[in-house]
Amino acid sequence: MNAIFDCLAEPNRRRILDLLRLGERPAGDLVGALNISQPGVSKHLRVLREAGLVTSAVNGQRRVYALSPERLAVVDDWLAPYRRFWSERLDDLETHLNHEQ
Repeated sequence: MNAIFDCLAEPNRRRILDLLRLGERPAGDLVGALNISQPGVSKHLRVLREAGLVTSAVNGQRRVYALSPERLAVVDDWLAPYRRFWSERLDDLETHLNHEQ
């Protein structure tokens, strides 16, 4: 779990995940979209792949990257209790505001 959050702490890696959320992409497309060097994108993709957040496949002469939903589900599971916490607080606030009117 710590490896996942270490990955997500880096802004460029989150941007890569955002781009891959729209669909699989070759590394070259990510370089153009992120405006960082090809070696920089490769480094971030390697870290994301090692954490299990992205997968890669060879498509002709290109390597194509995609999100790995299984590992992202781990993050979602971890966040679930916090979502419930904030949902309850917001419900309480709504009730309070309705009584104030």
